[in-house]
Amino acid sequence: MSRSLKKGIFINKSLYFKLNKNNFKTWARNSTIIPDMIGLNIYVHNGKKFNKVYIIENMIGLKLGDFSFTRNFKSHTKKNKVKKNVK
Repeated sequence: MSRSLKKGIFINKSLYFKLNKNNFKTWARNSTIIPDMIGLNIYVHNGKKFNKVYIIENMIGLKLGDFSFTRNFKSHTKKNKVKKNVK
């Protein structure tokens, strides 16, 4: 569910004051990406470590957490591998 338009976008206050820096860390995954962030490298916490996110124009309006994944996908097992192990 998206945020109401009358409320405006949400950006963490401490994150907003750090926008003049480059390569800073943040835990504010729920903050919206604004045009002032274009061209910045921001390290976003995923629960275990900080992932580097480079902001481009297409990301405006999305959340920082959308680009720092919290779960690792391990591929599905292939049928050939399963048959070889079973005797």
